[in-house]
Amino acid sequence: MGATKTGADRDAALAVVRATSVPIHDIGSAIYLSPDVMALAAESGWSNPFAFYFAGRGGMLGEVGPEVVTSALGWFEPSAVHAMYTEGVAVAGAKAAAARMAEAHGVWGDTHYAGVEGLDDIVAVAEQLVDGIEGSAIPLFVGWRCAARATSAAGRAAQLMQILREWRGGLHLVATTAVGLSPLEAILTNEGEGQAKFFGWSEPFADVSGIKVKHDEAEEMTDRLCASTLAGALEAGRYGAFEAGVKALRAATP
Repeated sequence: MGATKTGADRDAALAVVRATSVPIHDIGSAIYLSPDVMALAAESGWSNPFAFYFAGRGGMLGEVGPEVVTSALGWFEPSAVHAMYTEGVAVAGAKAAAARMAEAHGVWGDTHYAGVEGLDDIVAVAEQLVDGIEGSAIPLFVGWRCAARATSAAGRAAQLMQILREWRGGLHLVATTAVGLSPLEAILTNEGEGQAKFFGWSEPFADVSGIKVKHDEAEEMTDRLCASTLAGALEAGRYGAFEAGVKALRAATP
């Protein structure tokens, strides 16, 4: 773990990051927005799934105010975060919402990942990475990493993919800020106006065609930040197992 990484190791880490970033993002999004998770939330009193999303995700930071959650999430319109998080934490508090979110991910994993071949090995390599990542400036990742993990391999696999989603998401927020993009500009130069509306922003939107290159700069920076921390947490000989494991879980994700 402490050995000096060669240039080949760093290049290999970058290749793994680029091969796994989209699948990890897609897995995490599928779980966060799944009917299964929403139904589990409703059983516990969160009738509004978006209030549960903000309370459960933001609650990984502890009992904090909506301004802190807005800062950590990065790209959501602040008043939307304030409204949904406030509604969500009113049900049972932020820590309880976070605990229910982690539990719901485990239940989701038990439903969808129990039949994945080689699951114990997939969990082992993903957990080695998660537990070895240096967590500076990515508080949602660290909060998720500190949450209770499922006892089953299938449940834990789902949770680990979400933790890794928060890893890249947090580093991407660092990168978009570093290249000079505001939260709204970061959305508009990436997914565009439709996604900006989904994130709570309102028209009219500024023309960002002249700064789209900053999005590319931020993506490149994010890849390299992720590759650096991956190389520090995982032996190069485990890269292939990690990449294959992510692909297997993505294939099993509805």
